[in-house]
Amino acid sequence: MRADDPIVTHLARFSALQALLASHEALWRPSPFHVRWPAWRLHRPALAAAVDALDAATVEALHADEAAGRAWLTPRLPVLAELDALGAFAPLPARPLPPCDAHFDWAIPGRKRAQIEAFAAHGAPPAAPLLEWCAGKGHLGRRLALAHGVAVSSLEIDPELCAAGETLAARAGIGQTMLHADALESGSQAHLHGREVVALHACGELHRTLVRSAGSSGAAGFRIAPCCYHLGAADGYRPLSTEAALPLHADTLRLAVTETVTAPQQVRRRLLRDQAWKLGFVALRQALQPDGDGAPRPFRPVPAAWLKGDFADFCRALAQRENLCLPAGVDWAHWQAQGEQRRLEVRRHELVRHAFRRALEAWLVLDLALGLQERGFDVDLGRFCERTLTPRNLLLLARR
Repeated sequence: MRADDPIVTHLARFSALQALLASHEALWRPSPFHVRWPAWRLHRPALAAAVDALDAATVEALHADEAAGRAWLTPRLPVLAELDALGAFAPLPARPLPPCDAHFDWAIPGRKRAQIEAFAAHGAPPAAPLLEWCAGKGHLGRRLALAHGVAVSSLEIDPELCAAGETLAARAGIGQTMLHADALESGSQAHLHGREVVALHACGELHRTLVRSAGSSGAAGFRIAPCCYHLGAADGYRPLSTEAALPLHADTLRLAVTETVTAPQQVRRRLLRDQAWKLGFVALRQALQPDGDGAPRPFRPVPAAWLKGDFADFCRALAQRENLCLPAGVDWAHWQAQGEQRRLEVRRHELVRHAFRRALEAWLVLDLALGLQERGFDVDLGRFCERTLTPRNLLLLARR
């Protein structure tokens, strides 16, 4: 079947993805950062030998060029062709929007502005007042209000952003109500009744809570572009549909959002250096405090400020946090080199693991779609922009 054929149901696509992800989980569940030699290497020696033969420049080139990476990997892992088809969504039909004057563009970064325009152009004209969920400064709600002359309320937890949104709405001459509230508190559900809800990149549980309450909130419809699926899933992923049977935890959910396709080159280089430093510290820690049972130890997030000095300062800060006693005369150059070596190993294995991230994201978004269907909504699902604008380019359109 063609996965992007509208005749293919959300359930059929979801079930096929779920079966393939479950049967190939050894390739995508273990994080190469934590698991040095994933078990799949024993069962797929040809694939292991192929990734081991790649030099550093080729590895990074394949990471940077997704098409080239797929072309190299798919003959060695044929299931990717089927996963790619199942994870491919057709573009949703767009509508022309009336242009905005300069007042709207004030204080909106260019990429965010383009994402708002793309999102706003998809879906039928509002048939009810709008509620913008996790609104920030209310840019999306303001754009839709200007385009359709409809009342809009914008819910946001940060009072400073609410105040900024009120200023921007007054500047644009529209009646936009900023609601200072926590989207995760039960009282916020009252704002959904009788409104069409729009959510552009509301993260994790912030978008899932809309679906969980969809059957009882009284919302007229939803437009949801989900993002950051791991947030709010510290205790594990709680599915939205009754068909879901793929256990996931937060670290695994991060796989779905690992792309850096929109990051500048200097940011990508810095991220690679940061990864090498972290792996260098892990190697040093392992030498000083060997794992007792061989299970990977957690590596907590690192404050960005710790990465602004040199490698030695970075390791000293981490050692203090983790109560690791450093001996005198540490050969910092040696451990930094160990980190660089481990980074290449990790990047080789990530070529395989990252090949499953779009399929995992498709499964997560389809779980949302099925959850909305089970709660009485008709749901369309597709792309609202190209991945070069944002990798989180899937949009759910739901109406009763």
